[in-house]
Amino acid sequence: MKNQNQIKVLFVCMGNICRSPSAEGVFKKLIKEEQLQKCFSIDSAGTHAYHIGDSPDLRSQRAAKERKVDLSTLRARKVIMGDFEDYDYLLAMDGDNHAIMMESCPEEHQHKIQLFLDYAPHLDTDEVPDPYYGGTYGFERVLDLIEEASVGFLEKLKTSGEI
Repeated sequence: MKNQNQIKVLFVCMGNICRSPSAEGVFKKLIKEEQLQKCFSIDSAGTHAYHIGDSPDLRSQRAAKERKVDLSTLRARKVIMGDFEDYDYLLAMDGDNHAIMMESCPEEHQHKIQLFLDYAPHLDTDEVPDPYYGGTYGFERVLDLIEEASVGFLEKLKTSGEI
């Protein structure tokens, strides 16, 4: 492992109460299991200000807790201009949020914005669907996709020599 600055990762969805906090929690759990916490700074945010300061959706928290991921301390925030400079990776849950960030992001930082599921090319989708209006299964599906992409993302960082 290289001795370097932390890799800063921001997971982004629309309201920052379902998908992106789930991704933050799952990825933090993964890097803890790999004993790589010191290598990362992880956060999540939304492209919209609907839920600033709110805890993640209780359905997200329950589904995550069943997988030993605690989201209870997380609070929603909106993506700010400084995030584009501060973070090394801004990982969008879907194409809409990717496009919103690309519109706002200065050109010199646009290369940092990616779809999170690009790190799980074997899956049947490139977007993490918003489970907000769906049933319980939607939250399970979100976690399944996030877990796959988290493993793929960490592997990419390892094989590229970033960690």
